[in-house]
Parts: sequence; C-alpha cells; structure tokens
Amino acid sequence: MGIGVIVGLLIPLGGTAAGAACVFLMRKELNATVQRALTGFAAGVMVAASFWSLLLPAMEQSKDLGHWAFFPSALGFWLGIGLVLLLDSVIPHLHIDNDKPEGVKSRLGRATMMVLAVTLHNIPEGMAVGVVYAGFLAENTEITVGAALALSIGIAIQNFPEGAIISMPLCANGKSRRGAFLSGTLSGVVEPVFGFLTIVAAGLLVPMLPYLLSFAAGAMIYVVVEDLIPEMAAGDHSNLGVLMFSLGFTLMMILDVALG
Repeated sequence: MGIGVIVGLLIPLGGTAAGAACVFLMRKELNATVQRALTGFAAGVMVAASFWSLLLPAMEQSKDLGHWAFFPSALGFWLGIGLVLLLDSVIPHLHIDNDKPEGVKSRLGRATMMVLAVTLHNIPEGMAVGVVYAGFLAENTEITVGAALALSIGIAIQNFPEGAIISMPLCANGKSRRGAFLSGTLSGVVEPVFGFLTIVAAGLLVPMLPYLLSFAAGAMIYVVVEDLIPEMAAGDHSNLGVLMFSLGFTLMMILDVALG
C-alpha cells in the first residue's frame, strides 16, 4: 500500500478533525438552522458519492454479464443497507436534538451515545473510500487515482460539518473544549480503519469488487435517508436543507468528474 493510498484514507479524518476544531473558535452551540444546512450539505455529498464514485463504477464493471449486469450492484446495495440497519438496531446511540436513544438499551452517557451516532455514520464512509482505493489498486478497473482522491476530498468536506455538529453540542453541555474536540475527532477514526480493512478484503476478493462498491453505496444511502434527511428537514419548514443538499451533490459531482 503506497503513501498516496494512506494519505487518501486519512484525508476524511482530517476533515472531521478540522470541523471538531470549531469548538476552539466558537463559544456557543451551532444554531439549529446552521445544523440543518450543514446536514443537508453532507447528505448531498453522500448521495452523489454513492452514485458517481460507487454505483456507476460497479455497473460498468459488471457490463459483461449482459442482462444480469444489474445483479452485483443490486445485491451489494441491499447487503450494505442490511449491515447498517443491523448496526443501527444494535449499537446504542443518540442523535443530535433527540432525547430518545436508539439501539439496545445501555447505561452509556448522552455524550458517548452522541459520538456513537456519528461514528455509525462514518463506518460506511470509510468503507466507501477504502473500496474505491481498492479498485484503483486492482489496476483492472475504470477507477483512477483522481476518482479515488475526489471521493476522499468529498467525504472530508462533508465530514467538516459532522465534526462541528458533534463537538460543539458536547462543549455546550459541559464538556471541556479539548475533550469535545477529541470526542469529535475520535468519531472519525473508524473511517481510515474501515477503509484499510475494506482494501484488505477487496484485495483478497478482487472479483467481488462490484459487490463491495455497491455495498458501500447502500450503506451510505441508508444513513442519508434514515438520519440525515430527517435532520435537515426538522423544525420550521425551510428550503435551506434542500438547497444545501443540492449544493453538496453538485460539488461532489464536479469533484468526481473533474478529478476522475
């Protein structure tokens, strides 16, 4: 694994850390409208990444199957949804502005469950980056280093608001600035870890790459539809979330096409 791949895996974590660092620059909790806007932006990036960087390459690599070319993408997509559904049902977590925990019952504190909620989001993102770099390393796919870098940058951009959204409420609820920053940053550590594990798995099962690409896409789409879209539409009616979603989608699309 070259230095370029390692850097690519770490770029999204840098975005999370940069967002979490906002706790040192701002004294108050993020405004609810700002949170909805940032969540909408993150959702747009993830949807665009799911299509341009994951599903489209998966379908391209399966075209030799003829009328069954849809099968790897469809199966992988649903397996990805199934995994995150399972994790969502098992891992105790608490979403921002929600007082009812999800997952199995536990005695974990509110702050810990808030971090786990963001960590749960970051698992499919790490897998997505890892599988795209695995496709590049396989050398027999249509995935270029530019396309892999575009996904890393896109995930890092959408991780910035996620880092801020987790660290600032923790600080507002009494956690020290340093502690809130560390918690926000640690929520993103799972991304390079799962990215690396995905590269290893894909390296052992190169013919499974279309399934793994669509698997990551399904996992990210589940997070968007189950968590991010409801959060961006919460509160008083506003078109801001939709506009920011569209902006995030457009930016990710531009990155993928320009760099890929």
